[in-house]
Amino acid sequence: MGGDSFFPSAEMELLLGGQDFPHEPVNSVVPSGDEEALSHKLEIDSVINRESGLKFGEFLDVGPHISSISEAAERQKAKVYTEVLKSYEELRSQIVRLEKAKSTILSYTPGSWAEKAGSMDLSKYDVPCITSLLLIGLKGSGKSSLVNKISRVLEDDIFAPRRAQVSCNSSNGDGTYFLHEYRIPRGSSSFCLYDTRSLSGCSSENLKMLKHWMTTGVRHGELVKRNSDSMALKARLRFKAQRSPSFSPFRGINFVIFVVNGMSLLESMDGSDEKKKDYLEMLATIFNNPLLSFKDDKPVVVVTHGDLLPLSDRVKIRVYLGELLGVPAAGQIFDIPDNDDPATALAIADMLIYCLERADRNLPPKDQFAVKDWFFGEVTPVEWSSRVLIVLATAIITLFWAVYFLSREAETPPPMEVNWYKIRHVW
Repeated sequence: MGGDSFFPSAEMELLLGGQDFPHEPVNSVVPSGDEEALSHKLEIDSVINRESGLKFGEFLDVGPHISSISEAAERQKAKVYTEVLKSYEELRSQIVRLEKAKSTILSYTPGSWAEKAGSMDLSKYDVPCITSLLLIGLKGSGKSSLVNKISRVLEDDIFAPRRAQVSCNSSNGDGTYFLHEYRIPRGSSSFCLYDTRSLSGCSSENLKMLKHWMTTGVRHGELVKRNSDSMALKARLRFKAQRSPSFSPFRGINFVIFVVNGMSLLESMDGSDEKKKDYLEMLATIFNNPLLSFKDDKPVVVVTHGDLLPLSDRVKIRVYLGELLGVPAAGQIFDIPDNDDPATALAIADMLIYCLERADRNLPPKDQFAVKDWFFGEVTPVEWSSRVLIVLATAIITLFWAVYFLSREAETPPPMEVNWYKIRHVW
C-alpha cells in the first residue's frame, strides 16, 4: 500500500460530486503581528493546495465503474487526511491552553482521575504509588529523546541537561541496555517514564521481553539481555551490570507509549521490497500484541523525527499509521518533533493527559485470590511445572526444619533442680 494512495486529487473531488468533501482550507484566526503563526497557516494552506494534486493510486483508472464501497472508503481516507492536517493548525490556535494543560498534569496523582473516567470506587482498585508509563519502540525510534523533551516541557527549562542518554550513531551498537526510570518532573511521586531497550527484529525475543515487562513489571537499572546478543556485547553488558547493581523495586506498567521513527516509516511506505514490508508488518504485530493493551485501550503512538520532514509527509505518516494500526490518526497518534516551540509542548501535554487518563480508568482490581491465580492461572506446561517444583521444595524445606527443631526439643535434657539447702549450708 503506497503512501500516495491515501490522498484525493482535484479530479477525485469532482468525481465524488463535491458533496461534504472535507478538503477545505483551515480557517483559523491568526493574531496580528504573529509572523510565525501566519507562516505556519500559509504552510498548511499550501499543503492542502499541493496535496489536492497528488495522484490517487489506480483509483481514477476505473472510470465510472466505481463501487459505492470503494467510494465510501476513499471519502473516509480523505476525511482522515483533512482531520490530521487541521490538527496541526489547532495546536497553533490553542497555545493559550498550554499552561492549563501543564498545570493539570503537574497536579495529577495516581488514581486521581479514575472517578472522572468511570465513577470508580478507588477502594476496590489497586492504585499504584506512582503511575508508570512504558516507552517501547524499534531501534532508533527516539525513545530517549522523547524522555528529554517531556522532561524539559514540564520542568519549564529548555536549557536543562538531558536526562536520558541519546545515541547519536545507533549503528555502532550503543543504545539503551538497562531499564531507566525517569520521574516527571524530577523527584515527583506522580508518574514516571520507563525508557527501555529497543525491540529487535526477532518476534520471539520481543514477545519474551514484552511479556516479562507487562506481567512481572519493570525495575530501574535492570539489564535487558537477548540470546541473539554477540559474545562481545554480552561481555560488555555483564561488566556494566557488575558495576551498577540494581536494588530498585519492581513497578507494574499502567500504560504504554509506542514510539515510531517517522523517517523510517516513510521510507518503508514508499518502498516495495520485502524488507520494508516486513518492517511495517513488525510494527503492526508489536502494536497489536494484547499484552500491551489495557482492556480496549491500545497504546498511544508517538511519531518522532518530524522536524526533518515536510508537513505533507508528516500528515501522510499519521494517516498511514492510523490505518496500519487500526487507531484514530488525529486522536491517538501524536506527532512530536525535536522542536522547542509551544505547539510541540502542547502536543506533549495532550499525549500525557491521554496516557494518564487511560492509566487511571484501567486500574487493576484488588485481587483476593492472588495465590490461587498464581498457581492455577493460564501458564505454559513448563511454567506450571516450575511452580509445582517451587511449592514442593518449599514444603520439603519447611517439613525438614520442623522435624529438626522438634527432635532438638526432645533431646534437650530437663533443667537441673537446684538444692538450695546444700548451697546455704556450704555458704
